[in-house]
Amino acid sequence: MFDDVPHFVSVIADGLLVTVQATVGGIILATVLSFVAGLAILSHRVAVRTVARVYIEIWRGTSEVVQLFWLYFVLPVLTGFQLLPLWAGILVLGLNFGAYGAEIVRGSVQSVPKEQHEGGVALNFSSAQRMRRIILPQALVEMVPPFNNLFIQLLKGTALLTFITVPEMTHQATVILVPAFTSEVALIFTLLLLFYLVLSIVITFLMRLLERWAARKVGRTPAKRDQAIATGGGVA
Repeated sequence: MFDDVPHFVSVIADGLLVTVQATVGGIILATVLSFVAGLAILSHRVAVRTVARVYIEIWRGTSEVVQLFWLYFVLPVLTGFQLLPLWAGILVLGLNFGAYGAEIVRGSVQSVPKEQHEGGVALNFSSAQRMRRIILPQALVEMVPPFNNLFIQLLKGTALLTFITVPEMTHQATVILVPAFTSEVALIFTLLLLFYLVLSIVITFLMRLLERWAARKVGRTPAKRDQAIATGGGVA
């Protein structure tokens, strides 16, 4: 049974780069859209808030699979323009998770104490200066943990790209390995789970580093758990 493990790992790993590309591309697009829509929803202009809210509700309120099918199968029929499968996947992941991320940005910005806003006014900062120099640096510390969860969900969402024949890890397992090794399905999917688990741990590690950096920038000390880890100690 375990004699085939090296082969299974090799075949699944053939889709690792594509999974990483889809994840990184989706994260970059989702992050940009999160900040744009999240800040737009706080705008004083009704039109800007309306556009942001429509985007958030459409992409957060509809099926991710249907969104993927719509962009890949329906859009070419309507426009004659066919997206490459990987780019269609990245676009859907970015748009979908950007809608969720917008609410994280909005909530984090609103969680900054009112006194911080007032301090910026007292310093005669413009609205843009207050946001860039006072509010966002503090809000970023609050954003990182929920964004960590969001990015892990986005990673897992890359498995949906197998529906449009993107050769990512799930595609390698379900389309190439399972039909040829039907008696070892449990082993194949266990290995696939481990691949996703390792990538999730990598994302969490990087986001923890970002959280500590953001905390230091605004003069906050790391959590006790992080201090213990950094000094090699245990957690009581």
